[in-house]
Amino acid sequence: MKQSKISRRSFLLGLGAVSAAAVLTACGGSSSASTATAASGSSVVYRTLDQIKESGTINIGVFSDKNPFGYVDENGETKQKWETRTSYQEALKRKAEIESQKSSNSFLPPTNQNIAEFLSDFVSLYGEKRWGVSMYDSQTALIANYINPIIGDMEVQAVTPRAVDGYIQTLQKTKSVSTKTRKAVTTYVSDKTIEKIIKLLRCAFKQAVRWEIIARNPFDNVILPKTEYAKRDIWTADMIRLALDKCTDSKLYVAMNLSFACSLRMGEILGLTWENVHISDEDIAADNAYVYIDKELTRASKRAIETLGEKDIYYIFTPLMPNTSTRIVLKKPKTDSSIRKVWLPKTLAYILREWKKSQDELKGFLGDEYQDFDLVVALPNGRPCEDRIILKEFAKLREDAGLPKVVFHSLRHSSTTYKLKLNHGDLKATQGDTGHAQIDMITSVYAHILDEDRKINAQKFESAFYAKPDLRNVRPPEEPAKSEPATLDLESLVEQLQKSPELASALAALIAAQAPAK
Repeated sequence: MKQSKISRRSFLLGLGAVSAAAVLTACGGSSSASTATAASGSSVVYRTLDQIKESGTINIGVFSDKNPFGYVDENGETKQKWETRTSYQEALKRKAEIESQKSSNSFLPPTNQNIAEFLSDFVSLYGEKRWGVSMYDSQTALIANYINPIIGDMEVQAVTPRAVDGYIQTLQKTKSVSTKTRKAVTTYVSDKTIEKIIKLLRCAFKQAVRWEIIARNPFDNVILPKTEYAKRDIWTADMIRLALDKCTDSKLYVAMNLSFACSLRMGEILGLTWENVHISDEDIAADNAYVYIDKELTRASKRAIETLGEKDIYYIFTPLMPNTSTRIVLKKPKTDSSIRKVWLPKTLAYILREWKKSQDELKGFLGDEYQDFDLVVALPNGRPCEDRIILKEFAKLREDAGLPKVVFHSLRHSSTTYKLKLNHGDLKATQGDTGHAQIDMITSVYAHILDEDRKINAQKFESAFYAKPDLRNVRPPEEPAKSEPATLDLESLVEQLQKSPELASALAALIAAQAPAK
């Protein structure tokens, strides 16, 4: 009797599954399992309820030509899919979910594509069209170093917000990767690098949604580790003046002036050409001397150059050693806002004129041996000067001058802060010189040494408002002093009278004078 009930239950489960396009099937057949005939006439083996309970799992089976879970792949072929659930209720819930997605045309065919394969497609179809060589190198490095080794084998459709949280925790315990050209700064992956990785994956999975591989982006609304931007140490104007006085390297001297006075980045300084330097007598006299920034010098991999087809690259310098895997290039700046005009102080305009004169003399002396690329900051033979050369000379100058330890880029921070003080916090004017795409970069990162000006604000407020006479006369009401009854210390008085006969006589005379006449 019991066996009859179980068989009937199994049969009803099978019949319901066929009518709803999902059948409950065993992972392996059993002699004690019941058998039912499907609509197609084929024999299907069902597990008993006890067998399902004993295994702890239940499968949703599908027919490729049946709703709701049959699907057609990208090649037009009908497919079937099996999913495992830990309970009958979960299986029914999943079946209902699939039916709902089918009815709303939001059902996405399952795919076994893993993250590594997907990111390869993403770089090919998206990155190569939108990235420059520097971005291509940095993004592919993140994929190769921190994404594929950790989650590259995970299926794209298996990524959930919870899995993303676990991935972030793993990254925090992952050691930073050093390369041949760049040594890791931190022992473990920094919060800032994690932010870049998640930003890359958010962009990639946004395309996965658009390509209808997944329904939702699991990297949306991710809670990132709190990135604390350390306050950068910078030199004051007096420190920079001292450093310039101590500087004996002409290239470094020019580069430091351009960084501080014009707020230029290192790549913009090294990529500046004389055709974009306007320092004629007329320009200087009219306070209209300026430099025009429209390119930067950087080093890019051969792979990036070949893959992107020299997009946004103006010139590729022939390497001294042809077997190297990288090339020095002149390229378009990273953002459109970086293309800008920056006016020069007169003194800097004259410094550049003197530097141009010495460069022309050297060019005439070397003749054909001078490789003229029209670069403002160049090596003695005219070839491009890489940032490592400037950085090395800057570190030496810093030590010789006994100045605080800062990096060359801090001159740009000093420049931004100094200009904000000079123009009383004019953020737009300062942004025009720095070339930042977002103005909040100035307020959150660069303007951190303005506490003195905030103190001055309080002093100005005092002078302009509280210093007025009518306000200064206003005082909080004073409470009247409470009078306490005088007390007489008789013992002390007797002691004083005994020590001073004169005092006793004077007191006796005073008392006699005040006594009423009889």
